[in-house]
Amino acid sequence: MEQKLFEEKYGVERLNTHCTKWDGLKEKFGEDGLISMWVADMDFKAPEQVIEALQKRIEHGVFGYSLISNSYYDSFINWEEKRHGYKVKKEWIRYTPGVVSGIYWIVNIFTKPGDAILVSMPVYYPFHNSVKENGRKLVHSNLINNNGRYEFDYEDFENKIVENDVKIYILCSPHNPVGRVWKEEELDKIMEICQKHNVLVISDEIHHDLILEGKHIPTAIVNNGKYAKNIITLTAPSKTFNLAGCKNSFVIIENEDILKKFDTYANTVARVSNGNLFGYVAAEAAYTYGEEWLSGAIATIKGNYDYMVKELAEKLPQVKVTPLEGTYLSWLDFNTCLKDEELEEIIQNKCKIAVDYGRWFGEAGKGFIRINLATPRKYVEEAVKSLIDVLNK
Repeated sequence: MEQKLFEEKYGVERLNTHCTKWDGLKEKFGEDGLISMWVADMDFKAPEQVIEALQKRIEHGVFGYSLISNSYYDSFINWEEKRHGYKVKKEWIRYTPGVVSGIYWIVNIFTKPGDAILVSMPVYYPFHNSVKENGRKLVHSNLINNNGRYEFDYEDFENKIVENDVKIYILCSPHNPVGRVWKEEELDKIMEICQKHNVLVISDEIHHDLILEGKHIPTAIVNNGKYAKNIITLTAPSKTFNLAGCKNSFVIIENEDILKKFDTYANTVARVSNGNLFGYVAAEAAYTYGEEWLSGAIATIKGNYDYMVKELAEKLPQVKVTPLEGTYLSWLDFNTCLKDEELEEIIQNKCKIAVDYGRWFGEAGKGFIRINLATPRKYVEEAVKSLIDVLNK
């Protein structure tokens, strides 16, 4: 489905719907009326089949204790195998309310206060928080920015593990915010290092369906599954189909010992073993019928990205746009024209755009902003025009 048709069918006004992205502007940024391009959800309705499935369930009128249907598991298992070549078994799947919740749980299950946990910065800031807020030691190995394309620093990565006796590595694949879709050979090198030093890997793959260039390789199938027993995969339909409010995410664990420890924690400490009834209904419908919708969403994101790249290259070339291989989050580099401490004044106060500032993602993100492109073209045009007008004065 092309962008124009997708926007006509699924574009929606979200203001005054208790929407974090638009109605939460004053709480987050201190003022309303900004062009909202920050938090990572979409300004599009979910697939029509998801809405129909939820309506049908609501019409039944009873929302009591419910079993999880086999068809729910089948929809996800079939999706993963068809799109990513990952043959997930039902017995490996567990529930968590969100991928971030899952990271927090795993940090508490498999480490103790003071233990070191490694991340590759710049990276999604809840990764940092899950470490620091639980009293663990945050260790970072910065990605190498190679003319806008980010790569792992393998030597630094291994040195940081050895020097700090790292217990867990939190991988972001595809990477938020730099938009990389990691190649299998890159993941193979990183996983080999982690296995060599007995480092458990949390693989956050929540953006794995949103691929604009390249192919997502599930970490658990790298090198024919060589490292699968050392990996906990986290994913969800929330980013793919704009279902974050349904609070339904997947934990995939192939290692039986790790699985037992996770179950003990979920059933005793967290006291959560299954999720929201409507989340299951929405996810099953999305994975069963959502392929056409997703193709339209990706076309829209790609169209917005291409438009922004072209306009900035022609009219604001001092701002560099990082190549976007995956996710719908574009990473813009202002380091050649602005100091990091000037960004908020320019972007928010003058351009009137709400964004995620690069420094939120770690020191390596200074001078950058992250822009959400999963929105109707009109907002991208408005934001880009504002950037060009203000910075060219």
